[in-house]
Amino acid sequence: MAKAAEGFLPFFEDISFEIPQLRQDPTLCLRCRSASLLCGKPVCPILVKASEYSRRRGLLTGTTLTGSSPPAVFVGRFGWPKVSVGPLVTPDLGDTLIYDSPEQWVGKDLQEIVGYRTSLIRGTSRMGVDEANNPPPYLEKLQLLSISTQTADAETTFRKTPKFRLTLSDETPPYGPSAPVEKFSLGNVKVNQHLEKLSSDIHAPARTAVSELYGTGLPVSRIERAFSAGVLGRQGRRKLVPTRWSITAVDDMLSKGNMEKVRSLPELSEWWLYSLTALGNRWFVALLPGAWRYESIEAWYPRTLWNPGGGEVLMLGDYEDFDGRWRYAGMGGCYYAARLAVTEHLLRIQRQAGVVILREIHPGQIMPLGVWNVREHVRAALQKTPERLPTFEALLARAGEYLAIPLPRWMRQSHWLREWKVQRRLEEFLPHSA
Repeated sequence: MAKAAEGFLPFFEDISFEIPQLRQDPTLCLRCRSASLLCGKPVCPILVKASEYSRRRGLLTGTTLTGSSPPAVFVGRFGWPKVSVGPLVTPDLGDTLIYDSPEQWVGKDLQEIVGYRTSLIRGTSRMGVDEANNPPPYLEKLQLLSISTQTADAETTFRKTPKFRLTLSDETPPYGPSAPVEKFSLGNVKVNQHLEKLSSDIHAPARTAVSELYGTGLPVSRIERAFSAGVLGRQGRRKLVPTRWSITAVDDMLSKGNMEKVRSLPELSEWWLYSLTALGNRWFVALLPGAWRYESIEAWYPRTLWNPGGGEVLMLGDYEDFDGRWRYAGMGGCYYAARLAVTEHLLRIQRQAGVVILREIHPGQIMPLGVWNVREHVRAALQKTPERLPTFEALLARAGEYLAIPLPRWMRQSHWLREWKVQRRLEEFLPHSA
């Protein structure tokens, strides 16, 4: 087990006794991931424990903070349509862009990433989501921050000393202390020209704006931030969007746009395999010959975040065929984040194919880091040179060598791998050319 996890083991002790329903349904936490509170508790007891074991003390002792914002804005989801919105500001001065740039976190260790995020202090203020259309001065500053390209100097006065509580989510990266904002001011802000143009376009639908920004090469995390702050869309229809919702919405919109293009590409005729190990995760990405279809499966080991008290590996996955998916994926934002990464790759190689992603989460991943972890590591895996295999059987053999969980367990869980194993294909009945 990774050294970072060793001191975290008390986090997993007696979780099953705190959540009695786990005895009847071990998949409860895996299906919920704090989003639905299926256990009936007002807050997720797993995340409360994670916060207790991840404290960063002494970050701020007063009510005034002079520092910088990466730039970053956070919009909460509780109480919708009146939500908590505010800046993320750090006492660190200078270039802090990396603190809110998940595209730059691949290759970093867990301590570095959590260090970036727990350095960010979140200001909060309750606002109606429709106020994005005619923003008061405070929200106007946050919207300006959301379209900026560089670290911005900021001064924040809080109503009380920020209280530490590490906020964790399976969709968003973690962040540290928070407190209500009394006053917030910004220094000079340099805005992104593409974001400025589309935020000023009051006739372009949000979906169109998101697609155009993506086409300029703007990092997805920047598009998600602007979408969340309510600066995109038609006049009168702009809204503040909770950060965790905006991340999945943007991943979904962009990957659907990519899929429309992928479906018209020539079909891959080989078996391609990519793999990667990072942050306690093993990724196995297989491209299958034929038309577009997609599946993503996660396997959580015992004593990992969403399988805290279990005695066996728990799996959860979703899939779609050529026509796409109409029902929200049960595994949440990770499904759409990975789908964006693989559709980008198919466009890059100019082929359509079936895609199966198998992910093992080992005890080295001790807390949720957000769906960037999925999107960016699948992207990183697909940047490697693929291993090209001659047959489906060869692909399965390599999977059995790389993954720790026995192959029969994966086959029982996977729709597309099982279908490939048993389904006869038209080409089998065609005469071979002389």
